[in-house]
Amino acid sequence: MARGVGGHSPANVQKFLKGQGYPAHKDDLIQTARSNHAPHEVIQTIQNLPDEEFAGPQDVMKGYGAEMKGEKE
Repeated sequence: MARGVGGHSPANVQKFLKGQGYPAHKDDLIQTARSNHAPHEVIQTIQNLPDEEFAGPQDVMKGYGAEMKGEKE
């Protein structure tokens, strides 16, 4: 997976979502990331995801990719 600066890589985001059950809403992802002591940059990345329900980690990464490209769905 690609590396990013300040927690902005897909691997870093998923690391802080460990233990998250799916489907999950964006607010659930934020709560899980905070519980896993995610840095501010990761929390911001998740907050910038589309406001929708995610069926699994692959959907989170799809939203993450769109956000990083500025193509919110």
